[in-house]
Amino acid sequence: MSTPIPQMKAPSGSVEPLARRTSKPSFLPFVLLWIVLIGAGVAGSVWYTGHLKQQIESELEKQTARQIEAVQADYTKQLEELKQNYQDEMTKLQSKVEALNELLTFNKDNASDKTDNSNKLYTQISELKKQLDELKKNLDVLK
Repeated sequence: MSTPIPQMKAPSGSVEPLARRTSKPSFLPFVLLWIVLIGAGVAGSVWYTGHLKQQIESELEKQTARQIEAVQADYTKQLEELKQNYQDEMTKLQSKVEALNELLTFNKDNASDKTDNSNKLYTQISELKKQLDELKKNLDVLK
């Protein structure tokens, strides 16, 4: 877009432009400046997004580690409780089995023909009673 500049003849006969053109700032540096600013903004956004992503990842990693540690501790605690309960139940069951064995032995002794209608436990109890009676008599004599 160039517009012709009117020229006038000066009295001395030389040709000079009538009005001097003032220099306008160039459009190209203005566009380049905006492109640089936009590029810097995009680069800064990408860097900041990466920084935030890294922070969130490390925070999540720490939080996950704490949660795993808590679950593991809870699991260990529950396992120990189950183990203790199992041992307690086994102890109770063992005592019941022993009592049942004694009862079976008692019944076996009663069913046997060799015990002459008494069992070994009854015999032992009666022997203990006799010994106790003898000890009482001895104690009375000593008094």
